[in-house]
Amino acid sequence: MRWQPQCLALSRLATWRNISRRLEVAKKIHIPVAVVISLSLLLGICTPVAYAQSPSENSQKDIFKQRRELLDTWSTLSGIPWFHLAAIDQYERTLNKALPKKRTATSELLGIYIPKDSWSGPLNPDQEDSFPASIGLFHGIGQDGNGDGQAQRDNEQDVLHTVTRHYIKYGPGSQNFARGVWDYYHNSRAVQRVMQFSKLYEHFGRLDLFEHTFPLPTTSDYSYQSTWGMKRGWGGRRIHEGTDIFASYGVPVRSTSYGVVEIKGWNRYGGWRIGIRDIDNIYHYYAHLSGFEKDIKVGDIVTPGQTVGWVGSSGYGKPGTQGKFPPHLHYGIYRDRGLIEWAFDPYPLLRYWEQSESKRLRQKK
Repeated sequence: MRWQPQCLALSRLATWRNISRRLEVAKKIHIPVAVVISLSLLLGICTPVAYAQSPSENSQKDIFKQRRELLDTWSTLSGIPWFHLAAIDQYERTLNKALPKKRTATSELLGIYIPKDSWSGPLNPDQEDSFPASIGLFHGIGQDGNGDGQAQRDNEQDVLHTVTRHYIKYGPGSQNFARGVWDYYHNSRAVQRVMQFSKLYEHFGRLDLFEHTFPLPTTSDYSYQSTWGMKRGWGGRRIHEGTDIFASYGVPVRSTSYGVVEIKGWNRYGGWRIGIRDIDNIYHYYAHLSGFEKDIKVGDIVTPGQTVGWVGSSGYGKPGTQGKFPPHLHYGIYRDRGLIEWAFDPYPLLRYWEQSESKRLRQKK
């Protein structure tokens, strides 16, 4: 992110459009016209404007670097750790992916989405309002973060100032931050996700945590095909939400991603199973294991390729039941949509990860 001083009154014809819109609002809320014009012109003269290079000019590595610089800047200004801000941004980014028709990112660097009625105020007649005075009058949360006299939903500085202003009031510390997350989303799942992401960012100290690998060693003997949606009868009629990878007892089962162990234990359908949440808000489900890596526990951080258990045939009954089907790994993936999760076919991803890992191994020879 670079900064360049510009005279908004000369460089932005949009200034006059903003004044016209503000005049319409002023008539409804009885603010003197002269006051609106004077403030608009005064705030529109020679203020710093932030601009970023277009996404096409940036590699993914550059985007991560610029995003980190942006988060570090606002961490310094607000006192909120960068990894907390990164976790909020990433959680918002995952919701944007899950709900693309309802949500849009602020920019390439910032994924935070704030609804118009929250930004401008639910009763504000101008839902595109960017005038801080009228936004405040209608109890909107939008703030001016870069000193240009406007509070714009698509401006990174304004959005981050608005967000940090909310969390600052809860005080320092992870518990206080979690309270702020609850009060913002009113959703316990959101609190859990943001804190998981924050834990990952703090541990690794970087944003790029999207590496993946195949769940079994590609050098082992295994077979699989697309089994998504096939009928299952045990425990009631249902469909198969995953892919079965058949292998011998004891073949290592590996984490496919960076993530946090969310669930570990027995499930009457999946037997000994473990669930891992990654930074993209995908839940990875590994079932029918013969056992777990002894030191792994709920809340632990895992990395791609780390052994979490071994192939088995557990499940379809009370704890300890096994042998009702050939040994295999049931691998499922679920995307969090905010209030619910939905499963999707992991087969295409498995094929891609398998081919990518095989290619890496060939290149090392």
